[in-house]
Amino acid sequence: MKKLLITRVLPDEVLDAARARFDVTLRESTEGLMPDEAATALAEFDAILPTLGDQFTAAAFGGPVRAGVLGNFGVGYNHIDVAAAKKAGVLVSNTPDVVTDATADIAMTLILSACRRAGEGERLLRSGMWLGWSPVQMLGTHVTGKRVGIVGMGRIGQAVARRCHYGFDMPVIYFNRSQKEVDVPARQVETLDALMSQADIIVVTVPGGGSNTNMIDAAAIAQMQETAVFVNVARGDVVDEGALILALQEGRIAGAGLDVYAREPLVPQELRELENVVLLPHLGTAALEVRVAMGLMALDNIIAWDEGKPLPQQVT
Repeated sequence: MKKLLITRVLPDEVLDAARARFDVTLRESTEGLMPDEAATALAEFDAILPTLGDQFTAAAFGGPVRAGVLGNFGVGYNHIDVAAAKKAGVLVSNTPDVVTDATADIAMTLILSACRRAGEGERLLRSGMWLGWSPVQMLGTHVTGKRVGIVGMGRIGQAVARRCHYGFDMPVIYFNRSQKEVDVPARQVETLDALMSQADIIVVTVPGGGSNTNMIDAAAIAQMQETAVFVNVARGDVVDEGALILALQEGRIAGAGLDVYAREPLVPQELRELENVVLLPHLGTAALEVRVAMGLMALDNIIAWDEGKPLPQQVT
């Protein structure tokens, strides 16, 4: 029986399925593997089921490698150096598709909450400072009919576009580095600056890491309208967090809704102090049925490796 390391506690259904097939070691810690811990895991286990925060850097692959597969729990895998994994003969898979709708739903949660100042309103009420309804109290941004700009028109971007167009009559524009035909009424713009300047609401859904690091930089943020709202459900490293904080502090944009951060779980104090931001603790796929589906998909890829078959969701 092959030795499998699962780096975080997963739903019972996933753990039961894994234990029925492998000799499972389960890490109880909620913190990710550091590079030295990842290196040890690669040397000691046949297979690993890692997730966000586990630092499988190039250095982690520098020593002896026993593992043959990393069945990543999550669609994003920027915490894994895939080139180093490939060089070491380690296959890598992820869990697309099953996360699409849940992540798009969180994007809509953030759009509505940021535009309608739901976070501020709840804090006002809970503090006991709400004095009653007023015609000019807590005036926010009307969402229906606003132009949404989507950065990255993959599965999640298209799911957000469908919700915005069909649910809220929102014109959709999008920026994608390559030409992309989509099945929802939408217009592709040629540059990121064009999208940032034209959209009332901007939603980022691109993968993290690589050339997308700090893709939304100070120059891009400077293109936004003062009334615009920024939403990120991608990865925190896609955005220059300091530049975003400064724009919010100075009132150069109306607000933001964030589910991801550059150095999770660290969220800058300056960001937490801002009233015009809705902050969620990376809830994108936080629904039981979604997390079960993710775990079983990751496990299916590891089982395929064990059986000498192609990985269904192989990324490298």
